[in-house]
Amino acid sequence: MPSVRLNPSAVCAACVLALLCLLAQARAAEPQPHWAFQPVRKPALPAVKATKWVRSPVDAFVLAPLEQRRWEPSPAASRAEWLRRVTFDLTGLPPTPEEVTAFVGDPTPSAEERVVDRLLASPHYGERWAQHWLDVVRFAETEGFEYDRHIPDAWRFRDYVIASLNADKPFDRFLTEQLAGDELDPANAELQTASIFHRLGAVRRNAGNPDIALSRNEVLTERTDIVGTAFLGLTLGCARCHDHKLEPFTQKDYYQLQAYFAATDEHNVTLASAEEKKAWDARLQQHQAAVAELKKKLRPATGEERTRLMAELETLEDQAPEPLPTIPGTWNNPAKRTPIHVLKRGEWEKKGEAVGPRPPGPLVARDFTELPADTANPRTRLAQWVASPANPLTARVIVNRVWQQHFGAGLVRTANDFGLNGERPSHPALLDWLAATLVEGGWQLKPLHRLIVLSSTYRQSGRSPVAAAATRADPDNRLLWHFVRRRLSAEEIRDAMLAVSGRLNLKAGGPSVMLPVDAELTKLLYKPSQWTPAKQADEHDRRSVYLIAKRNLRLPFMEAFDAPALQASCARRESSTHAPQALELLNGRLANELAGAFARRLEAECGTDQPRIVARAYALATGRAPTEAELKLSLTFLREQPLREFALSVFNLNAFLHAP
Repeated sequence: MPSVRLNPSAVCAACVLALLCLLAQARAAEPQPHWAFQPVRKPALPAVKATKWVRSPVDAFVLAPLEQRRWEPSPAASRAEWLRRVTFDLTGLPPTPEEVTAFVGDPTPSAEERVVDRLLASPHYGERWAQHWLDVVRFAETEGFEYDRHIPDAWRFRDYVIASLNADKPFDRFLTEQLAGDELDPANAELQTASIFHRLGAVRRNAGNPDIALSRNEVLTERTDIVGTAFLGLTLGCARCHDHKLEPFTQKDYYQLQAYFAATDEHNVTLASAEEKKAWDARLQQHQAAVAELKKKLRPATGEERTRLMAELETLEDQAPEPLPTIPGTWNNPAKRTPIHVLKRGEWEKKGEAVGPRPPGPLVARDFTELPADTANPRTRLAQWVASPANPLTARVIVNRVWQQHFGAGLVRTANDFGLNGERPSHPALLDWLAATLVEGGWQLKPLHRLIVLSSTYRQSGRSPVAAAATRADPDNRLLWHFVRRRLSAEEIRDAMLAVSGRLNLKAGGPSVMLPVDAELTKLLYKPSQWTPAKQADEHDRRSVYLIAKRNLRLPFMEAFDAPALQASCARRESSTHAPQALELLNGRLANELAGAFARRLEAECGTDQPRIVARAYALATGRAPTEAELKLSLTFLREQPLREFALSVFNLNAFLHAP
């Protein structure tokens, strides 16, 4: 056989090439970090054919996958439908008939932009969007469990949220103030108010258990869990007792996050100078002395004299000095710093490795240093990381929450779970583009709203030309090929009933309002005296965001329409359909009382002209004129039933209860 001579250089080159191939295959086989744990990078806009449909960058990301399937987006909603939709979405209130008429008759190209700018500038914008944030951060004004003690002046946090949103405070600053407001400036009342965030959870404080250490552990656990859920969109609480079964988070990760709160202590802050407090104390003592003197006279009194003195006493008690404003604040108290250990099976008495503050491992570089346990201003350090553009989660989580509120479902449907067990985004590139745009724009949310509601995607109707095929392939509308109308929230339904009846009290801010409820409900409270309805009748007509958020007593109307239970973070309201809802709208005290007010308004504005009454009722309640069939049925109904019953029937229309 002829001999074969091998070129050593060629052999070496072949070996190197083979080795490089093997390394490339090994890298490809390595598991990549979970999509939500990877840095946010702004993608390029996809190329689309129907460029005229693209009114916002949002539309390009939505249209591209539709074109791949040869699907067409749905036609645009009518101008009246869009106005009702966007007015509810941005303010939580219906548009007035005058606003509808003005907009529908405005042919200028910038009419929609002017509407959106007006709504975003409205003080009602903050009231509407505060409700969602309050759901997310588990806002309530009582501690829950059996005693359900009231948190003094917790309503100040609600007003802080509303004011911050109305001012379009950058979201990174908004988060930082809630996490560490007291550290940033202990003398600043607004920042102290922001840090009420730490006091809002449902907490069992030594109820039947005198062990203070155990109670302290429960408080720290609650605060750790809410930061993971509300700000990071993660189920970190599962790692309290063991390494997370579904996510790459260890017990150590959990307790390192908890260590940021180790020195956080509670104290109530009186918003008054020493001179103001001294003067208030003097007025209080004077009032108490007068009450005591009158009660002394009352003891032996009888008959008319006793009746007179009782009335005088009631008047005097109403004249008591208003309490000084108080903030249920937080501060760092080194003397009460809790040493943080990894707890075996989450049991506080079974302490393992001691740990210091550090963000959860998979979200930071491996060499990210654990801070000393006694680090000054630890929550500020935490806030700097949470609100950093380098954090892969924060911007994604908030833009997803905003998207969810506009479309009924987020790009990630599990808004509080961006982990491995959560759903993947329907449009990952769009999610990252929105997150990157938010950060580039200084973390301001109003431009984000504007971008979304002026898009062709948001303008779609529910009437799709490809409905049959698309419904089979995408029954949940994940590809956004049409707009899904949404049932109004409990707060929106109540506020809309007040608005169309002419009863809505638009007073903003201040102490929360308690409404009259059946005695059977207050009897269930540990202290029935905790529930004291507002004496001024017009206070009962305030917007729903200003009603007391008490954990152990939810208003039946609000509960029927899926208001959350207030025990934990609520990422998304349910939208159920059940018989008690119909009973509330037909037989409930609120619906019938406001139906009477609505009837009186219609009578005052339209007299006895029944066609005019029907037209006005539909304009107020639905933002449109009645159809021919609706007009005919309404007139027939009015010939047989009183106007109040007709007004009640309008509250039960799907067109009233839904945003189109």
